[in-house]
Order: sequence, then structure tokens, then C-alpha cells
Amino acid sequence: MDWGRAKSVLIFAFIMLNVLLGYQLWLDVRERIDTNMDMTDLPPETQRIMQEKNVRLLGKIPSGTPVLPDLEYRFEQAPDSVEEKLLETPVNSRIIFNEKELQDELGSVIPSLDQYAFDSEASTYGTDGLFVLYRMVDNLPMFDAKLELRYSNQKIMAYRQLTVEQVKNGKPRDQAVLSASKAIGRLIEKYLQPGSGIKDIRLGYHGLFFDTDMQVASPSWRVLLEDGEVYYINAITAEVVIENEAAGKAEDGQ
Repeated sequence: MDWGRAKSVLIFAFIMLNVLLGYQLWLDVRERIDTNMDMTDLPPETQRIMQEKNVRLLGKIPSGTPVLPDLEYRFEQAPDSVEEKLLETPVNSRIIFNEKELQDELGSVIPSLDQYAFDSEASTYGTDGLFVLYRMVDNLPMFDAKLELRYSNQKIMAYRQLTVEQVKNGKPRDQAVLSASKAIGRLIEKYLQPGSGIKDIRLGYHGLFFDTDMQVASPSWRVLLEDGEVYYINAITAEVVIENEAAGKAEDGQ
């Protein structure tokens, strides 16, 4: 065997592997830069108010203003009548972090599980907690169609699921959605209490429940605070809704 030649081939292969890994790392970094902004991208007035109120930004501010329609859908069961269902056989809680394992273990138990995606920021952790998943449409979550997996002592014990049907695009809109930076700027200025920490900002769909067959959800920014409080900002009208308030109650977006 020509050891000199073999050594040269191995060195070349090692160099090419490093080049490939370096390129992939560069793509990952560029993607993070392209899709997120930090506090310095906020308007100076918003930054000033943040400093005065000691509001902390713990996550990233998404960039981009896509053009999105409303969604029209129907609940398969009234939200206030959905009850928790116990699993006949509890499963290991770690499967929530592996989509394939989750499908293998619970796909035959929970209806349409493959249409839901795990939201780590909205979930609660500890010896006992809840994993939260949302029904997805075009890679965006429907915040009103939630699946909760209750776990205890590292075992998923039960689930509660809001299922929807006939999800379709509603009336198309010509304008792009309100940017995340503008949405949280308004929130910081008029709604957040001093010392608040903004944990997560995410675009999805949210709507107020009406006593009708079909429901409508609009593109909305969900702002999750460090203390668990949740705000929804309509990305078209700029209305602000606090999740803990009575259903149907919204602040004026004008």
C-alpha cells in the first residue's frame, strides 16, 4: 500500500470536511442574523422608555413583515367543554423533544398529532408541568388550538386538546403584517409594568371567540413575559389582548 498517497487522501478529506462544517456554521449564523434583531434595532424612543421602565428583552425580536391572510376554522368541540383525557399507558416525557418518538408513542392516541408542534417557551417545567403544542398552519401556530400534555415524575400522564377542522384562508389582505419591533414598542409604551421581562415574541394566529359556527383568527404577535403573562397584538389592526382577561375583551388598537 502507498502510505504516502493514503495519508495525502486522508488529509485532503479532513480539510474538505472542515470546509463543509465551516460553511454550514456560516449558514446557521447568517440565518440567525437574518431572522432576528436585538434591542438596538428598536426606535430610540422605545429604547428610552425601556430604560425608564426597566423593561428587559430576554429573547430576540423576529424580523420580516410577511403578507398573511386571516384564517377561518371551526372547533370540533366547544373550547370550554374540552376535558383532560388520561393516557392508559403513561410515556416518558423526554419524547416531547424528539418529533419521531412523540409520533411513535402518541400518534395513534392523540388525534392529528402530526399537525401540532411543540412550543418550549409556552411550556412549564418541573417535577410536574405542561408541554404545550399548537396546531400549525403554513409553519405558523394557531394559538387558540392548543394541545397540552400533562406530565409528572418524567411521565406524560394525560392530554387536553382543542381540535379544529376546515381550516382555510379567509379574506386576503394587501398589506404586510405589523413588524415585531413596532408591535412590542407599543406594548412597552402603554401596557407593560416596570420591571417586566419579555421572554418570547412569536408570530402566529389568534382571534376572539364568537358564538358562531365559524371562527376567524388574524395574524398576531404573541408576547410572552417572564412571569407567564401573555399578550396578543393583532398584526393588522394593532389591537392588544391580554390572555388572562375575559374572553372578547380587547384594548383599542387605535
